[in-house]
Amino acid sequence: MGEYSMSDALKHFMRNPRIKGSMQALQIEDVWEKIMGKTIAKYTDKIQIYGSTLYITTTVAPLKQELLYQKEQIIQRVNETLGDNTVKEVVIK
Repeated sequence: MGEYSMSDALKHFMRNPRIKGSMQALQIEDVWEKIMGKTIAKYTDKIQIYGSTLYITTTVAPLKQELLYQKEQIIQRVNETLGDNTVKEVVIK
């Protein structure tokens, strides 16, 4: 069995799709305000990534409508920020 440095072992571990997806799901909560701005972040109740779908929950009807129109831009911004093509679909609830 070969020897690995801690750095190499962590890189290998992080390449696992399940781990990578979980890390990005946690990361989205931290960067949501940066991606969409303070106002939208303030009125977003919940933001989650499951698989390749981003779920956005809000109770503000005008914001829901605005987010529906911006789905493609949201996908682009999130993927740019996370540095991967993680999100392929957005669901507004």
